[in-house]
Amino acid sequence: MFYWFKRGNDLVRYEAREVSRTQYELTIVGPDGVERVERFDDPTALHARQVGLERDLLANGWLGPHGWNI
Repeated sequence: MFYWFKRGNDLVRYEAREVSRTQYELTIVGPDGVERVERFDDPTALHARQVGLERDLLANGWLGPHGWNI
């Protein structure tokens, strides 16, 4: 599932995904296009990080999340 946040003409996008039965990734692409990947061993940790990321983005004036499931 892809999510993005918008602020003015800038976008931040992130994707949360299951890589294997025991590995999960959160890929974040900032407004400058730089991509970073964070890895987690369980879905609870991934979800907690997603919640924290969204909270931080909203606190900094980003609008969203907007989602897109492919």
